[in-house]
Parts: sequence; C-alpha cells; structure tokens
Amino acid sequence: MSRRIRKARRHGTRDGFTLVEFLLAAVVTLGLAGVIFNFVAPAHRIFQAQPEQSDLQQRLRVTVDTFTRDLVMAGAGTYLGPAAGPLTYAVAPIFPYKAFGDMPDSAQGTFFRRDAISFLYVPATPAQTTLEQPLAASALDAQLAWMPNCPPATATQLCGFKNGDRLMIFDRESQWDIYTAGQVGAGFVTLQHRGAPAAARYEIGAAVSEVRLGSYSLKSDDTNRIYQLMRHDGWATELPVVDDVVDLAFDYFGDPEPPRLTGKPLDEMPGPWTTYGPAPPPLTQTQGSWPAGENCTFLVANGSHAPRLPVLSGGGASNVQLTPGILTDGPWCPNVVAANRFDADLLRVRRVRMTLRVQAALASLRGPAGLLFLKGGTARAGERYVPDLEVQFDVTPRNMNLGR
Repeated sequence: MSRRIRKARRHGTRDGFTLVEFLLAAVVTLGLAGVIFNFVAPAHRIFQAQPEQSDLQQRLRVTVDTFTRDLVMAGAGTYLGPAAGPLTYAVAPIFPYKAFGDMPDSAQGTFFRRDAISFLYVPATPAQTTLEQPLAASALDAQLAWMPNCPPATATQLCGFKNGDRLMIFDRESQWDIYTAGQVGAGFVTLQHRGAPAAARYEIGAAVSEVRLGSYSLKSDDTNRIYQLMRHDGWATELPVVDDVVDLAFDYFGDPEPPRLTGKPLDEMPGPWTTYGPAPPPLTQTQGSWPAGENCTFLVANGSHAPRLPVLSGGGASNVQLTPGILTDGPWCPNVVAANRFDADLLRVRRVRMTLRVQAALASLRGPAGLLFLKGGTARAGERYVPDLEVQFDVTPRNMNLGR
C-alpha cells in the first residue's frame, strides 16, 4: 500500500471535490461565461450588420453612377442641318414622368410624377440626316436625304441607320416621335413605332437622328415587399437597377428668364434663332393651331414677337426651382392636342436633384418604422440596426447649360 493512501486513510480523507466546491466552481464558470458573452454577443451582432451597411453604400454608388451617366448627356443634339445644336432648341430633353413606350404617363393625362424622370439625347453618331420627302401621319416608310456625314450605303445600313437602331424624327415646330429602324432599302428606312400610331406629319427637312433615351422610376409594392429603382429603355424593356429602394424623388431647377429671340432672321439658316426653345414662325406665317407668327414659346404683341413664358422669381442668372404647378400648367408644345405634347417650361430645366433612400435587404436588420426605417423590420436590439441610407445630389446636364 502506498504511503499516500495510508496517509489518506489515517486522516479520513479521499481525493476529489466536495459538492460545495463543485457548485462554487460552476457558479464562477457561469459568471465568467456570462461576462464573456456580454462582450461577444454585441460584437457578433455588429459583425452581422457591417456587411449590410457596406452593401447599402455600394447600392447608392451604383445608382449615382448610373443615373449621372445618363442624365449628364440629356439634351445633346445634332451637329448638322436645320436642327443643329442642343435639343432644347426644339424639344424638351427631360420629362418629369415616364414619357416612352406603349403606355407613357402622358397618354393617361399624367405630366408630373415625383418618382419618375425621362431623358433624351443624341449620341456621337454619323446617323444624322433629314427627311427627303414628307412623312405623313402614321406612315412608316421614311425617305432619307444623303448628307456629307453619311457613311456609304450598304444592304444593311443607310446613313448609319441599321436594323434595330432607335431614332427620333423632330422638327422646328417641336413635334417629335421615337421609332426603331427596320428594313433598309434604296434611300428609305422602314420604321416601327410603339403605342398609338404617330399623329404628326413631318415635312421635308425634318431632322432624323439616332437617339438614346430612357426612364427611371420607383417600383413600390408593399404587398410583396418589392422596392426597386427601375430603368425603362424607352421602347419595351424595364429592368431593376437597384433593389430595396424605398423612396425616390426628383426636383427641377431652371432658367428664370423666358426664351428670347437672338435677332437672327427667322427664315435664315441655320440657327440658333432663340436663346433656347423653338423659334416662332415669321409674323405672316401660321404654325399648327397657333395664330400667325406664334408658337408655344412666343406670341405676337404690338406687331412683334414677345416671350410667351413669364419671368420667374424676378429673373436673373441663378436657377430657380420649377414646381409641379409650373411644369404642368402649359403652354403646351407643339400644341395642347398633340400626343407628345410637353409643358414649355420644361425647356427651362438646367439642373435635376435626385433624392434616393435605400434600406437593408433583411428585415431582421431593420427596427420599427420611424425616423431610422421607412419600412419597419423585426430587429429589436440596437446592435442589429442597419438604418436606411439617404443621398441627395444634383446633376447638371452639360448640353442644357451651353448658354449659361
């Protein structure tokens, strides 16, 4: 028998822990575990929230880059023919609603939406010419004039136009329509038109140019919890740009001064004949349904042309905010009954402000609806909160500010 065992028997003790010692050890262990958990659990929740915060910032960056790239080009126009110069000399390049496709907002009588915008511009392209023959209303065979900029014609392209290209026909009266080029023949292009047939008649010399266009809008579906920034290609396709966009708003700022004549004879080519906007016809000529010498931006007073639009906020060089009322009360270009009519004050637009709000994709990272969350979630611990992010920025289309 070992000395240790004999000693233990002699003193009446055995190896091991007593129940009291075990309980004390358990209490100490649980206490230490609780302290550690109190430090680890918040850190774990924060670790879960950080990737989502980074994702919010990335979605904002994508939106700002995509929107700016499109809108900064709005208003770029042709560089030849009677319509050479920014589009603002003929049509509005920016619309505060969805302006294209089979069912544009304007077809339903809506000419302003807080959460939608459309844009137009002519890219750097040789596909620019004019009509060689008139194009009757609803007609789809366009006879194109040959211009020095036109590439040599082939079996598949005419003056740079080929099957599938988007093109715009517009004139000095502010009439405009969007088409897709179809079959190309000897001196003509067969056109395709979305929605109702084009109602405008275009005369010889009307501008024909390749065009870029599109619309941005907010898709908000509370039932299915779908919130997306959508982009329509101006023809038939609409796709999401960014998910979990819960608020979208556009504000417009423009020239307080109305269009004025530059002094260049109205029958002398080329322009510009105005500071911006469509030039009026000579005093003895009638344009559309307007009285002789008048159009949507000019009237005749005391035997001479005068601005039809008012001076806003005392005038000057600084941009002023264009309210929904200003942008929807007329006068209408080219006239009040045209299918593609637009408020003449849209020609004033020089700057667009976009306000965008995005939320965390996971409801478990959003708290109750309120200041931090537009759409509430299920999170109850502050460490799990990933508040909505909102950004506001201005875009100044460079082609709409050439005179400023």
